[in-house]
Amino acid sequence: MGTHLWAVVIVIIGGLFGALGPIYFKRGSDLIKKGKLDTIFKNKPLIMGIIIYGISTLIFIPALKGGELSVLYPIVGLAYVWVCIYSTIMLKERMTLLKWTGIFIVILGVSFIGFGA
Repeated sequence: MGTHLWAVVIVIIGGLFGALGPIYFKRGSDLIKKGKLDTIFKNKPLIMGIIIYGISTLIFIPALKGGELSVLYPIVGLAYVWVCIYSTIMLKERMTLLKWTGIFIVILGVSFIGFGA
């Protein structure tokens, strides 16, 4: 069984969307008050992060019919790349040369898996 291009595209889209989840988790973590559980359950950014993760999982599931898990799942690893890019834009975090090097290595690794298929 080969891996169809449409399945790869769906996984990439799901990863792009799902990488927004940690951004909302980070925003929500700032709103949590120590010892107050209600600040977790009423925390809109945290809830949004959970919803985003859920939707990205639902996006990923149909792609599994179109390819090999050993090819598709490592593409989800690109979410680390998207999170770094989103965090620089949305959270104003700074990327160092070492972080960019790590991102390059992740992209290289995913590429090797894709070419190996």
